[in-house]
Formats: sequence, structure tokens, C-alpha cells
Amino acid sequence: MDQSVKDAIARWPDVPAAHGWLSLDARGRWRFHPQGLSAQGGPGESITNPQILDFIGRNYAHDDAGRWFFQNGPQRVYLRLDAAPYVLRLDDAGRALLTHTNQPVTAVSAWWLDDAGSLYAVTPAGPGIVLDRDLPALLDQLRAQDGAMLLDALAELTPGQPPLMVECAAYGRAPLRMAARADLPRILGFEPAAPVAATA
Repeated sequence: MDQSVKDAIARWPDVPAAHGWLSLDARGRWRFHPQGLSAQGGPGESITNPQILDFIGRNYAHDDAGRWFFQNGPQRVYLRLDAAPYVLRLDDAGRALLTHTNQPVTAVSAWWLDDAGSLYAVTPAGPGIVLDRDLPALLDQLRAQDGAMLLDALAELTPGQPPLMVECAAYGRAPLRMAARADLPRILGFEPAAPVAATA
């Protein structure tokens, strides 16, 4: 978090939190909701200014209840998350993952596959969904415990069953489990949308 933001929090510690103005879509794009109505599910307006995007990314965090926010000076701006707190893409070499805030993923402790075919990774920064366009290339790198391609082993994976141990050259071994998409926020410990009554 920027030092100027930390200084602003210390100077004005009681600024009420804001809700409904910002969302993160499933492709890792920050979106502004000018009427403050993100909870109604609209797409909002894409934020494209590079300086604003960098500022949001540097000051993106979560509270102990799993509610994610952008710390805009002294004010927390809680987000609607359309998929997960992070959206993960492959780096230019196609071997390791980066977050949508351009931070390298240094480790993956678990993988999750939802019932819509999306893949999630539990990372030190927080849980993230793999960007759909990079999913085939990443799946090609994942291997089942016996060395088989992961796609060939997925037929055995069902919700509630023991995990498959999978190997990734960039991250080593980690369990892969399956769950319904609707259950993943609870399982992974994040709130898709912070309640409006939440306070900073």
C-alpha cells in the first residue's frame, strides 16, 4: 500500500467506507459504476487510465472478513468480485502466473475446478481465477500424479471426492479439488460483494 495512503488513513481514520462504485470482472478489468449500483449486476464502465489502474492495484487489499477493497486515500471502496479476488494470466514466457495487478504468483497451495470448467489457484496473495484464454495452455502444463496429462484424469474428479495431486513445473505439487462455482467464495474465503452495511 502506498505510503501516502497509509498517511491519509492515519490522518482521517473514521472516513465511512464506500460501496457500489467499483467491480472487478472475470477478465481482471476494474470497472467503475457511476451511479453506485454495482450490486445490481451491471457491467459498469471500464477504467483504462494507466495511472489509475496502477494506483488501484497497489492499494488493493482485503479485511479479516474476506471483503476486498481499494483503499482510496482514507476511504475503503469495497468491490463486487465477478469471479475471484485475483484474475491470473500466464506471463510472457507462458510458464508462470501473474495477477491482474501484475504481481508474480510465487506459489500455488491448491487448485480448484468449478462446475463451469474454470480453474482457480490459491496463492500467497489470495485466491484467483485463471483467465479463460490462458486456461488451455496452463492445463497442458499440469500433470496427474502418474504423469498423465491432467485433462485425461479429470473424469475421475467430482465434488466431495478426494483431491487429485497435480504437478506443475512452476509450482510443484498441489491438490486439485472440484466444487460448484456458487460454493467457491465460501470455500476460498472471500465475499463476492461486501454488504452495504459493512464499515471500514
